[in-house]
Amino acid sequence: MASELASILVPLGVAGAVFAALCAIVAAVAIMRGAAGLAGGAVGLWIPGALLSSTASFASQWTPLLVSGVALVAMLVIGAVARRVVNAGEPARQAAREARAAAIVDAVTLADGAAPAAPRTTKPATTTGAQPALAG
Repeated sequence: MASELASILVPLGVAGAVFAALCAIVAAVAIMRGAAGLAGGAVGLWIPGALLSSTASFASQWTPLLVSGVALVAMLVIGAVARRVVNAGEPARQAAREARAAAIVDAVTLADGAAPAAPRTTKPATTTGAQPALAG
């Protein structure tokens, strides 16, 4: 009887572990792209996959449950590290975007026959953090 039960529960647990690992991969990609809703949804779908992988434990097979747990932790860490790497290059890309936009505006202005605009700076304006007074 136990052998027959194991022949059903172990493949079911393996299928759950595969589903949980796929959801963990989707969560990592979502974290890399900064899509918090998709990451939350993927982790939310990972939970039933992990529960399904636990069915193999009734046949003393703990590998599917361990694989699903390790996959989620590994993918969340990989996604977070990749997101930090992507964000590290963001200021340089933003400055390049602003320079291209300024060049386009200057080219259009010169084509219209007007004088070129004053040189632009790419540094953000510093503020004191104070709220402006309300005009009454």
